[in-house]
Amino acid sequence: MFLRSHLLCLISLATAAFAVTVGPASTLNIANKNIAPDGFLRPASVINGIHPGPVIMAKKGDHLKLNVVNKLADPKQLRGTSIHWHGMLQKGTNFMDGVEGVTQCPIAPNDSFLYSFSADSAGTYWYHSHFQVQYCDGVRGILIVQDPKDPLQLFYDESTIIALSEWYHVLAPTIVGIPSADSTLINGKGRFPGGPIADLAVVNVQRGKRYRLRVISISCDPNFNFSIDGHDLMVIETDGVPTLPHTVTSFQIFAAQTGQRYSVVLNANRPIGNYWIRSLPSTGNRNLSSTFENGVNSAILRYRGAPNAEPNSTQLPDRNALVEAHLHPLLNPFAPGKPVPDGADVTFNLTLAFNETAFRFSINNNSFVPPTVPVLLQIMSGARTAQDLLPEGGVLTVERNKVVQINVPSGLIGGPHPFHLHGHTFSVVKSASSPQFNFLNPVQRDVVSLGDTQGDSVSIRFRTDNPGPWILHCHIDFHLHEGLAVVFAEAPAQAPAANPPPSAWEKLCPSWDALPDSVKQAQVGNSTSSA
Repeated sequence: MFLRSHLLCLISLATAAFAVTVGPASTLNIANKNIAPDGFLRPASVINGIHPGPVIMAKKGDHLKLNVVNKLADPKQLRGTSIHWHGMLQKGTNFMDGVEGVTQCPIAPNDSFLYSFSADSAGTYWYHSHFQVQYCDGVRGILIVQDPKDPLQLFYDESTIIALSEWYHVLAPTIVGIPSADSTLINGKGRFPGGPIADLAVVNVQRGKRYRLRVISISCDPNFNFSIDGHDLMVIETDGVPTLPHTVTSFQIFAAQTGQRYSVVLNANRPIGNYWIRSLPSTGNRNLSSTFENGVNSAILRYRGAPNAEPNSTQLPDRNALVEAHLHPLLNPFAPGKPVPDGADVTFNLTLAFNETAFRFSINNNSFVPPTVPVLLQIMSGARTAQDLLPEGGVLTVERNKVVQINVPSGLIGGPHPFHLHGHTFSVVKSASSPQFNFLNPVQRDVVSLGDTQGDSVSIRFRTDNPGPWILHCHIDFHLHEGLAVVFAEAPAQAPAANPPPSAWEKLCPSWDALPDSVKQAQVGNSTSSA
């Protein structure tokens, strides 16, 4: 009874920064609305009327039933939609992964689709549109899976969500060239340089207690350097995987279409007062990426008993920034395969490039364009080999129960690029800027930074135990839209039996295909460059 009441307390306090929490069986209405998260009013696409969308709270073992209803009507915004449940492995439910052109057709306006899947792993996750660049206009939210049997819950008084994102004053489909955000939002609130003094998010704590902060990047482009004045942060989870405790003063968190996630423990042991929570983006308009003036790029950590005022705390020199290679899994630490650089069953050496003339990225000389017939539907129709699957050159096939290693070079223009693999948690056997491989206890995650150093590389490993097509892509959403992706068709001959979709899934493509092109694409008129 004590554990149950304590867990309920954790869940209720976990969303103190958010207005709305929903359970594992809920309806998510996607619609257009004018919002001003940083004081600048603009049209947006939101979930249940708010941005970020409602926090979905579930327990390990729950079966989620999330009905996504498409009420989008603004012709200047994207009107199709699909929802990806970032970090959910979708074992046996590949058709619920929510990726346009890979596992489904978009949900048409005035239509709906019930996403139904199991929450097999506890951890910190999120959800967002996987249709073109739609989530940059607001279709994104947080998904938390609690473990009632987690012994660590007894050591922390509450769990607090901190969602980091950027915000644009123009609609995402109008952005061409290099995106440059106008503001940073923390839990959906922020300010832009030279703008009004809009409300900032406040995280409330009580002196003498410890708090689990779930820090989640739900951005479309920039990464963030995150810190809290005067407080160390002890990392205990990375992308849903418990890690050995590791204390830092700051960490860089990459866009996780976002979506890297960290759980950190904050010890509220400082004098009662207000302290700046800082989230400095890597890019932005109006010197956004170089200032905290007037509360830009900031939120407030407020101790109980402190005045209702903005902090005057000072950011100290960063003495202990997080290095990814210093993180190690708490359980099952060994990487799959033999403990040597060529110890996998199958190795893919990817080449990355950018064509400045076409403004397109490519992997292995192919710029990914989602096919009109989803890869999963192609497989279910009998296609089995990479030569038979579209887009041509954009699909790689792998057999079941093989250890796969993917080697990716660093230093591609526009980086550092955060690469996300669907359907798997992988071992990062070589991190960016790390001089050696680690097969003993490498960090396990689903988004990895490729780094920025020319001549460097990143290597990841996973076991093919989840038949179906799974996309590997840059989680900078604009780069995905510009072709920086490839699909791994895993055990395609076994995928139909492992992934029998419901009849509603089969109706998505006919409904979408029947729409005119004027509805399938945003009617943006003249494009706007944010560069």
